[in-house]
Formats: sequence, structure tokens, C-alpha cells
Amino acid sequence: MLYICIPSRNEAPTVGLLLWKIRQVFTAAPREYQLLVGDDASTDATREVLAPYAKVLPLTILRQERHQGYARTVEDLLRHAVTLSDRPRRDAVVVLHADFLHDPATIPDLLKKFDSGADLVVAESEGEGAPTRGHRWLRRYAPLLLRRRVRVPGVRDTVSGFLAMRLSVAKDALPGTAPVLTAEGWAANAELIARAAAVSRKVEGVPTLERYDLLQRPIDTDPWAAAKALWRNAGELRLPLAAAGR
Repeated sequence: MLYICIPSRNEAPTVGLLLWKIRQVFTAAPREYQLLVGDDASTDATREVLAPYAKVLPLTILRQERHQGYARTVEDLLRHAVTLSDRPRRDAVVVLHADFLHDPATIPDLLKKFDSGADLVVAESEGEGAPTRGHRWLRRYAPLLLRRRVRVPGVRDTVSGFLAMRLSVAKDALPGTAPVLTAEGWAANAELIARAAAVSRKVEGVPTLERYDLLQRPIDTDPWAAAKALWRNAGELRLPLAAAGR
């Protein structure tokens, strides 16, 4: 079984289309899958958009009434996937965003690596399609800003939010029921990758092109402010010794 985890907040314009695109991927390359959408207290039409898809797709919606943030939503999705599986060493989980930044067409590439024995596979991008030079620079060099705490052999793009892992790896990377990830955004992605890599035997990456052209909302992040925040986050990440500075 493949569990596809999609954290979402106010992504009504794209989340339904993303689900249908994923369906098309598995129509072309059949595989048993379950869609899990984490609706983090969306205030737009996300609830209404998802309702008809839940009737025709293998879709479970984890809806929060109070905003809890990206990292906690990802944790909840991964932990829920673990509870659904009776074969965590054989089953896989994929995480990707609801805004169409991550191209579902890359999922088969992730799964090829997984089927060949990888425990963690990261879809890696250099931000080629980012809207400005500053954003392209930030996306390309963000992993270096976290490198003093997060180094994962086999993975260049440690801030990617698009990945696949063995379900047993997700279980071991996020033990217990209390929140484990301490950061948000890209730093949270790096934290998850580092924790997953620490309990993986084989880690690999595959190239992907992030689809900035399909985003429905403008990117209002200031690259310089984001870079400083990442540098600060690097010193604040709480990682087990096995995951820090690999």
C-alpha cells in the first residue's frame, strides 16, 4: 500500500486538481494507494472542494478546527498512515504539497527508488522556476544555511517537502505521540529528512522541477529575511545525535 500525505491550508484552488492528477498517475501506472489530506483549519472553500473527491477517490481527510502549522500537520498525516498499515516495512508514504508546486509526475520516480530498496527518497530541486533571482538563490542555497546541523549523505536538497519513505522509517523517525518537529517550513522539512535518514539504511534523491508557474498565490517571502531565519533555525533544531551532522 502507498499512502500519499498532503498537508493543506487554504489551497482550495489547487487541492482537488492535485488529487485528480495523482489519480491519473496511478491510472497510467496502477498501484494500490490511499490519499490522506491534512486540512489545517482552512478558511477558504477547501471543505467544499474536497467533499466530491471523497466520494470517488480513496481519500481520508484529517481536518483540524484550529490552525496548528505545517510541521504538526505533516506529523499527524504520517502518524495516521502508520496506524492504517499492517505492513510498515513494505508500505510506503509520499509527502507532497497541495499547491501544485510538487509535480505528481515525479511520484513514479520516487517509487522506483523505493522499490529498489531505498528507505528514504527525496525529490530534489534547485528552484529553476522561482519567480525572481533572489528566490532562485534562496531555494538553491537554503540547504547550505542549515548544513551545520543537517547533513544527509545522498541528499543535496535537504529542505525539500516532496519525498517518499518506508512507513517503518516514518514510525521510527516520529516516535510516540507528542510533536517531534520543532521548526516550520523548510527547516521542518530538513528536520524530518534528517530524522528519517538517521533510521534509514539507504537514502537516495531524484531530480524534480518545482512548478512555480502553477502556484495560485504570489510568493511574498522576502529572500533575505528567509535566509536569515533559516540560519537562525539551524542553531535551534533539536535533532538526535544520530541525525545531527550526519
